Amino acid sequence: MGTRKDPPLVKDQTYMVRREGVTHVVSENYSYKSDTYYTILSQEMKGVAIAPTSQSVLDAGVVPICLEKARLAGIRVCEWGISHSYVPFPALLYGINYFATSSDYHPVAGPDETKAAIKHVTNCGKYPFCYQGLGDGDYIHRVHSVFGRVTTEDPGLSRLAGEIYDLFGIPLQTLVVRERAGEYAFSSLAPCRYSALSRDEKTLLHAYIERQEFL
Repeated sequence: MGTRKDPPLVKDQTYMVRREGVTHVVSENYSYKSDTYYTILSQEMKGVAIAPTSQSVLDAGVVPICLEKARLAGIRVCEWGISHSYVPFPALLYGINYFATSSDYHPVAGPDETKAAIKHVTNCGKYPFCYQGLGDGDYIHRVHSVFGRVTTEDPGLSRLAGEIYDLFGIPLQTLVVRERAGEYAFSSLAPCRYSALSRDEKTLLHAYIERQEFL
């Protein structure tokens, strides 16, 4: 891949891909009340088979719900909790209020930075937050998934991306994944900007948009 010149992916543009009787919505932003969300909702109201569904994007956008849905599907997930103040060190922190986005996570390892992170993700203490405990040597991956496919050759990340896509049906997403001693655990799903994609990832996405998904 990456040997031809593809047309640029347009910022904020939503692409519709028809495959096997289902309309797949490709977007940089699936959040609640976004243009993409209302596009999905309007298609559902017309009875169109569409992916992702409005329920899937809502579930994916709230970290605890996203993780519980994945756990129930048999996917290994990070251990998590909800708190107003307690945090085990080290940890990842996510906001879970209406204004929060899963792409805005905070690794913390000590009291001072934790205090500042909690203030940020809770909007100065107004809302609870989600924490995920980390261990020494843990590594956090951010992986772009295009229709469940990744450009990495790591079989563990490839398998996880496929499982998450099968569950949520979101064509373009960023997986946040914790690696511990060679084992992967799902942490969250986050939006993915077209500009953040590598050359090979853009080529792969173009292949789907142009219905050349055999690549």
